[in-house]
Amino acid sequence: MKKLSYVLLICLTGFAIINFGNKTIVAEEQLDLLTIATIVEGEQIPITEWSLHAREKMDHLTSLEDVKGFGEDLQKKFPEWSWNVNSKANMWEATGISTTDHGPKEKIQVLTTLTNQHPQTYIIYEVNDEKFSQQTTQFLEKELPLQLSDIFRGKPTIFSCIKGEFSDKMNTSLPDTVNQLLTQFKAEEIESLDENNFVSTSAYSPMLSGTLTSKEKEMNLQVGLRTQGLGAKTTLVVGTPIITIEY
Repeated sequence: MKKLSYVLLICLTGFAIINFGNKTIVAEEQLDLLTIATIVEGEQIPITEWSLHAREKMDHLTSLEDVKGFGEDLQKKFPEWSWNVNSKANMWEATGISTTDHGPKEKIQVLTTLTNQHPQTYIIYEVNDEKFSQQTTQFLEKELPLQLSDIFRGKPTIFSCIKGEFSDKMNTSLPDTVNQLLTQFKAEEIESLDENNFVSTSAYSPMLSGTLTSKEKEMNLQVGLRTQGLGAKTTLVVGTPIITIEY
């Protein structure tokens, strides 16, 4: 966990100082998840978890009344969801959670912080599931674009991530497995952390859309591998533009 925390700290610190290039439309962004799934499954690695995280700063909401009105509109669009509203001195939050028992788990959050009575508001949408099936592909291709269109006003920043597990009987080292995946993504390695039971690599792939710019180089792919030792399973996480799932 110490190694994981170190890498996450690097990612979060880097993300705070880099310039995010959101140059594509939502429909193009969400297909990155399908691209990752195709490559991971092509390597015979079972997918155990996937997630998509989208967020947008709502600059057009200039008062708390505007924010509350926006939250009410979302509740009308998703009346079957379970909604909860919290309010404090300098904070207002509305959270909606899908109540369906089947399919991906979905959540919407409207988060507002008041600074000198001027709201700084973000809307966040998260969807995840533990399996990746034909129904998942249909959801991502057909339902998700409509969902995002209902929630967001502009072009949200989107993070896509897939987690998988495989046996160490594959007889390849962690760096070799990472290099094999980078080849499938046609990716150029930007930087890497390589330890005995853990490898994390940042790269740029022309097969993926949005990019982060750091140290004058573009990146849009992170690959992480962790094993617990001889005979144990290896955990793989692939994310664009960065990893958002712990492993």
